[in-house]
Amino acid sequence: MAKGTLTQKIISAHLVSGGERTGSETGIRIDHTLTQDATGTMAYLELEAMGVERVKTEISVSYVDHNMMQNGPENSNDHLYLQTVAAAKGVWFSRPGNGICHQVHLERFGAPGKTLLGSDSHTPTGGGIGMLAIGAGGLDVALAMAGQPFRLAYPRVVGIKLEGRLPEWVAAKDVILKVLSILSTKGNVGSVVEYFGEGVKSLSVPERATITNMGAELGVTTSIFPSDERTLEFLKAQGREKSHTALSADPDAEYDRVIKIDLSSLVPLAACPSSPDNIRSIEELAGTPVSQVVIGSCTNSSFADLMLAREILKGKMVSEKVSLAIAPGSRQVIRMLSDCGALSDLVSSGARILESSCGPCIGQGFSPADGAVSLRTFNRNFPGRTGTKNDAVYIVSPLVAAASALAGSIADPRNLGMKLPRIETPAKFAVDDRMIIPPAPAGTKVEIIRKPTIGEPPANRPLPENIDGIIVIKTGDKITTDHIMPAGSYLKYRSNIPAYSKYVFEPLNEKGKATFAERAAGIRDSGKHAVIVGRDSYGQGSSREHAAICPMYLGVKAVIANSIERIHSANLVNFGIIPLIFDNPSDYDAVEENAKIAVRDIRSQLRPGAKIKAVLSTKSGEKEITLSHKLTDEDVKIILAGGRLHC
Repeated sequence: MAKGTLTQKIISAHLVSGGERTGSETGIRIDHTLTQDATGTMAYLELEAMGVERVKTEISVSYVDHNMMQNGPENSNDHLYLQTVAAAKGVWFSRPGNGICHQVHLERFGAPGKTLLGSDSHTPTGGGIGMLAIGAGGLDVALAMAGQPFRLAYPRVVGIKLEGRLPEWVAAKDVILKVLSILSTKGNVGSVVEYFGEGVKSLSVPERATITNMGAELGVTTSIFPSDERTLEFLKAQGREKSHTALSADPDAEYDRVIKIDLSSLVPLAACPSSPDNIRSIEELAGTPVSQVVIGSCTNSSFADLMLAREILKGKMVSEKVSLAIAPGSRQVIRMLSDCGALSDLVSSGARILESSCGPCIGQGFSPADGAVSLRTFNRNFPGRTGTKNDAVYIVSPLVAAASALAGSIADPRNLGMKLPRIETPAKFAVDDRMIIPPAPAGTKVEIIRKPTIGEPPANRPLPENIDGIIVIKTGDKITTDHIMPAGSYLKYRSNIPAYSKYVFEPLNEKGKATFAERAAGIRDSGKHAVIVGRDSYGQGSSREHAAICPMYLGVKAVIANSIERIHSANLVNFGIIPLIFDNPSDYDAVEENAKIAVRDIRSQLRPGAKIKAVLSTKSGEKEITLSHKLTDEDVKIILAGGRLHC
């Protein structure tokens, strides 16, 4: 086993249960939690269902940054609930308009060496400041707030040794795109990516945070940078230097794998439609017509990112072919852009200024035209995620985005004919925490406001003795949680499971045919059990536990695939659905939709390390197949009970 990595040091300092052997189940103490409003409502409903009077963490923060459109009462109803339940339970509340959870937590709460669990898959942004920051489902976050350890498989540690420094017009975004080109979006479950080497010193905290943020697209548990003088510089500018601790791996640390990247050799890159690991150079793509450009999101919306865009655009007008939007990551960033005149310059260049929210990244407005190319500095370009089903999204750096907005086509910023502007970390950021509301003092009576659009976590029954399954859907590779539970205009239903469940697999529903929800509910009501089949990397993407809750509500008892991503697998367990793996990957080919699959004595068969025997009906008759899993004793106990809330 590797020794002396930063990841191992932080885990060791927070170890509550289990061993420190790769792959073994480990429980760690969680210092910080964060939730956002699209996942947080259910997390706090679950916390209430546990009967927890007050959170047990050092700091828990409830952010409002997703459901900001407020079309109809649902979003505002959620926000009222979140504000009052936060006050009652000892949670800080970041009001709508204060910014995106990852950006604000980095600015105002993040601390090196702390553990952070967040109900958003991009929580690893905190790794840019030296936190062990992990995304998880809302129920896992609720359990952490209740004082319970977070369970994870003790990770492999992949060391990425950075050498040299970035050339002009090459950005931190290009570093993570390079890593994605090496590791891809699948096959990395159970790993942590840890950056080290002399090249680290050349990267600021916002640049490091861009890299760790998009580590989520690798499918790893988290990504982390050491805490050093650059970290102290950032914290000092935030007025939080007391939070600093110097942290790094031991000089002789052993990694499970080492990848060397010479920063000086990198070039501007893009993730092409429609996967974050479909990487090509901007030089290859130059000249591709562009219809829309968005600069911002939790990945690239720091003061430095937007100031660089301003310097490129200043005194010029964006192409008449392009609609440009700027989405600052926090109120702090907007205020600083305003104070120095940059906001005016951006508006003068033809930019539309969006509020500090997730917005276009999750299909909440600013969707592109049908088939149009959209350049975004975001983290994901899954098909249809923008709200346009046949979108064509390229993920790029702010430098490429700004240059392309001027050109009207994908453009290499190295050809702008200007010197790269130097944007230094400010000596002091504009600190104003009045939009962050502290919780009520312990013992204070607070009325929790719950409007009619907010439901309750749905109940489940214990796992039956036998699964009389019908395969309700057979999916392909890289099915994301956006495929399973779409965001966009459907987000307002997140706190009402019966309503939201109508849209399970909505992007895969075929016109004129019964929807997945209708078919699954019909199977449930007939006394049978719905089963979902996927291929490789099923459940990648967001941490949204609704991709497990809603199928559970519709009667799904098992998901079978060639591989299932970490967060989604944990969410399935939490809600009593069995995540199973084809022992023989070719058995996937024999599966047909609407076919029967039977598992006898499943309660007896379901044991750690044991194989599961099932009988699959095929065109040529019945076929016995073998299924495996990576469930622990605790996982099995949870599934047998029908989910974590029933244990």
